[in-house]
Amino acid sequence: MGSLLSDKYKNNGPKITQSTGTPDGKTIAGIDQLLLILPKKVPASLWRKVPQGSKLQSLLRRKGTGGLPAVSTHLQNKRQTTMSVGKIDPQSDAFETLTFARKMVAAATSEKAGTLGIWALGFNEEEQNTLVARVTAAALAAAFAMPEFKSKSPRARLKSIKIIGLKDKIDLSRVSAEAEGNNLARWLTALPANKLDAVSYVQLLKEMSAQQGWQFKKYGVRELEKMGAGAFLAVAQGNDNDSAAIVRLRYRPEDKTAKPALSLVGKGIIFDTGGTNLKPFTSMLDMHIDMGGSAVAVGSLLTISRLGLPVAVDCWLAITENRTGPNAYKSQDVLTARNGKTIQSIHTDAEGRLALADTLTLAGEDKPDLIIDYATLTGACMNAVTTRYSGVFTNRPDLHPILKRSGQECGERVWPFPIGKEFLEDLKSDTADLQQCSANGGGDHILAASFLQEFVDDKIPWVHMDLSACSRKGGLAHVPTEITGFGVRYTMHLIIDKNMLGDAA
Repeated sequence: MGSLLSDKYKNNGPKITQSTGTPDGKTIAGIDQLLLILPKKVPASLWRKVPQGSKLQSLLRRKGTGGLPAVSTHLQNKRQTTMSVGKIDPQSDAFETLTFARKMVAAATSEKAGTLGIWALGFNEEEQNTLVARVTAAALAAAFAMPEFKSKSPRARLKSIKIIGLKDKIDLSRVSAEAEGNNLARWLTALPANKLDAVSYVQLLKEMSAQQGWQFKKYGVRELEKMGAGAFLAVAQGNDNDSAAIVRLRYRPEDKTAKPALSLVGKGIIFDTGGTNLKPFTSMLDMHIDMGGSAVAVGSLLTISRLGLPVAVDCWLAITENRTGPNAYKSQDVLTARNGKTIQSIHTDAEGRLALADTLTLAGEDKPDLIIDYATLTGACMNAVTTRYSGVFTNRPDLHPILKRSGQECGERVWPFPIGKEFLEDLKSDTADLQQCSANGGGDHILAASFLQEFVDDKIPWVHMDLSACSRKGGLAHVPTEITGFGVRYTMHLIIDKNMLGDAA
């Protein structure tokens, strides 16, 4: 199964080139589709720099407001370059700009696109650089080939991106690294459960570790039994084999023995039937994406590696299925987690918090400076914030403004919710230390996060992401596919732009 990585997932995105100054006819003639991005109010003098500027002005006057692109035309060169024009307010926030970029790229690539040109004209240098970076992010997301298992070859993708008209060339290494991490997260999440089962997932991670220079450690069922990881193993016991595992990946750019500054933890439920409390058809249909949290954790680790960030990072992944069968765990079972706490099982479809409980405990034993976990955990969070946002929770309430602002600034928007001991009143148990969930179900996203907090050392800052935006029809922000890979871009913003590792403690 090692060929799954080498054959299906490759960093073979389009080549990016940049040129400065006003582009000449020869440069534009080498482009198949050109995106021309203009401010809402275009000075008359600006049209003289644009090929067929007077024609575009006339087209814009005739067309009503709204819609992207605003106008589209073909240039009179050998390639008949398609030029799509879009207008945007440079003060638009990140989400608006990224959404604009996704729609513009989608319009351009609806035709067979070999070379996509990006030209932002009429902005100051900072505005131009920001717009170009965000449109490039959208182009890299659109160019990526998601998993397909069709008998006929998939359609051709973008081969190259040409950024023209810059004042100075810009550093796009972070844009490319974040795109690669997001692409990996989307690709893993989209794979059918019979193509990416627990065995092949672990094998793929082992192969990636060898390629990326990560340390790889697999904790299998027998070892986890000895370690007392009874919460995770309860979920895994419905499997007809011992394929379940908790995997630890380590990125150490300098000291190989350094303790982690950051631990990324991901829910990797390969397929979720709901267990003994079986899901109905519509709720089970897409449960191959229930491992999306682990995919975001791995994608974030890949981005960190690509950027060569000087920080020691661990990545912990709870990989199993939630099956039904004679050995599956049941309501009212009493489980003992690795940290010694006992749990009364209430609903077997609340398996994610059990799998994460032991994994968070293991991550915390290495005393990282910060833990971030990712999980497609509750329908309640989706009901609360829709699929446009994800929920965030933390044992450091003072971080709420930073967490919310980070989402606004990077375009992957989140909404903070409270957690704490008061919510454990709803998880009181007569037979164990606490219940897995409440039978009443109200506020389950808050109760789930409050449950998880019981498995995190109070001394360690911790952020939990309930990925309600993991999947959204039509895409989200700059990502055009239903599976969004939400979380990679947000994580990079937290640790790079917000210096979370320096400030969280």
